[in-house]
Amino acid sequence: MTRKSGFATFVGQRWAVLFLCLEVVVFSIVGQGFFSLNGVQIVLFYGTSLFLLATAETFVIVTGGIDLSVGFVMGFSAVISARLVAAMVLAGMTPLTAIILAIIATLAIGLLPGLLSGFLVGRLKVTSFLATFATGGIVYGISLLLSGGGETKGVPDLANVIGNSYFLYWARGKGFSIFTRPEVARGTRVIEILPSMLVITAVVVIVAAFVLNRTRFGRHTYAIGGNEDAAVRAGINIRRHYLVIYALSAFFATLAGIIYMLEYITGKPDAGTSFLLDSIVGVVIGGASLYGGAGTVWGTILGCLILSVLETGLRMAGVPTFDKFIAVGLILILAVLIDQFFPELIHKED
Repeated sequence: MTRKSGFATFVGQRWAVLFLCLEVVVFSIVGQGFFSLNGVQIVLFYGTSLFLLATAETFVIVTGGIDLSVGFVMGFSAVISARLVAAMVLAGMTPLTAIILAIIATLAIGLLPGLLSGFLVGRLKVTSFLATFATGGIVYGISLLLSGGGETKGVPDLANVIGNSYFLYWARGKGFSIFTRPEVARGTRVIEILPSMLVITAVVVIVAAFVLNRTRFGRHTYAIGGNEDAAVRAGINIRRHYLVIYALSAFFATLAGIIYMLEYITGKPDAGTSFLLDSIVGVVIGGASLYGGAGTVWGTILGCLILSVLETGLRMAGVPTFDKFIAVGLILILAVLIDQFFPELIHKED
């Protein structure tokens, strides 16, 4: 290997990491307060829903498909969970009991769109684009009917306390405190370090990464995306596998909708629509191939961080938000071009 090709391989394999570092440097200069604990938390707060939806897309895209319903399933789940909590509280349940039961019920209900998509793709051989587009339309329509086209009200304030709580606190003289905000003298600053919803998301992402990279299920997922016919000949039950894949995708999107309800104490049908494009772009930036057979959860998280830093940095720099769509489009083109013209460079072993 020549020095030139070695450098090109290094850059090709790590271009996303280098791009993220460049973003951090630029926005730390032009965005006031970006490189701070608060700035980092804003990046991660925006990224929480994106991480979950993009993880959902990763499993589907690795199989060679695409899930256009995740944003709508997130909104559907936000509306369902908000409606259930409000109804249970109105029926006389305590807020905590209502929230717990509503979360359990919503996780079960949220699987239904994924199971429908998986049935259409795996058994009826409908393309994933059309299957998930149809499923997304159905759940979006149901969300609009349930919410009356607006926000769902009546969620107790306890949901907001849970959704915006922190896993870790620090106060001078008190040290670190887990879950509970320390009692301090008036005027003493308490530093909030890890949002609880981010910790939950991190646990889910870690488990998802393990499943995709370290289990038989994950190997079968890559096999289906690499060559479906060969996977069938190898004895993989692709019908069942597609059913599970799309159910998993719906599960991640449902969890994102529940977190949205807890953070904003409301449910909106369009809660996740703005994340759909970013979730797909994050997967592509992370090195997944839209043709299937390649991609990792950790690569996806890296891609999502690039988008989250971009979103936060542009806002702090005073740049109009709609300019983000131009930037995201350009980054997507860059990622696709690199994957299209230099795949052997990117995936070449050191």
